[in-house]
Amino acid sequence: MQIHRLGLGLAALGRPGYINLGHSEDLRSNYSVVSMEAHCHAMLDAAYHTGIRHFDTARSYGRAEEFLGNWLKLRIPNDVFISSKWGYRYTADWKVEAEHHEIKEHSLDQLGRQYAESSTALGANLDLYQIHSATLESGVLENGAVLDELERLKESGLRIGLSTSGPRQSDVIRRALEIQRNGSQLFGSVQCTFNLLESSVESAASEAHDAGWMVIVKESVANGRLTRRNHRTDDSDLIDFLDEEGSRLGCEPDAVSIAWVLSHSWVDRLLSGAATKEQLRSHVRGCALSLESEWKARAARWSESPKEYWQIRSTLDWN
Repeated sequence: MQIHRLGLGLAALGRPGYINLGHSEDLRSNYSVVSMEAHCHAMLDAAYHTGIRHFDTARSYGRAEEFLGNWLKLRIPNDVFISSKWGYRYTADWKVEAEHHEIKEHSLDQLGRQYAESSTALGANLDLYQIHSATLESGVLENGAVLDELERLKESGLRIGLSTSGPRQSDVIRRALEIQRNGSQLFGSVQCTFNLLESSVESAASEAHDAGWMVIVKESVANGRLTRRNHRTDDSDLIDFLDEEGSRLGCEPDAVSIAWVLSHSWVDRLLSGAATKEQLRSHVRGCALSLESEWKARAARWSESPKEYWQIRSTLDWN
């Protein structure tokens, strides 16, 4: 069992709408703040009792930081690792359908404002603070004022990291590896998308791991595309392929997908995006699986080009 490598991400637990396939079914369309906080706390309890100690959130995940902060005050665990992110502002106004669910801004003002908000919600529990979806296009990795402020936060005891998304994840990681402040690397972690369909980041993420960074993988089931909830005609053979190995192992396709990610030694942490206890149990099951080497070799055929993968992801509905 590799439960120490599993964390829980709160993207699907802190707001009514998200792009995971079947998200509305997970929440049963019960979107009151009180109900959603209770559900989030139940998931945090289940994860903690399973042995999970890393919990990841972000300013743009609705009220996820608030929910997590309240849970920490109630439970007072002394052995958790808390990470959050700045750079996106939640703008959906607690609605499933909105013109914009989050708006990106990688400015110094945004960093200062959102760090203060994260600190208020999470108190002294925050261990890792990350740029949310750093890209070359946003210019954040060339913004000296932002980098200097991140260095100041690092000197206060925080680990500083970044998350990546989009078809140029590898370029972003390699650029971030070059950034130094006071004679050492500014960043100490990266949270990247890596799964059976989007594996292009592997080489760069492995380099980051070798440099001493914590490598955190998100979206390991591709927002539901690597589960039975995926009814895309183009993906039907893919689900059959996952079922083949799942039948051998006595598990669901999502557990197989989790096991595939964890079979890569450079993955330090995998964030489950589970929104139900059933999903969480399946993801935990994936931590204990051993995949057939022949099956893993055949899995390479399902890898999509980054451009194709991210284009398909952009069409997923908020629900």
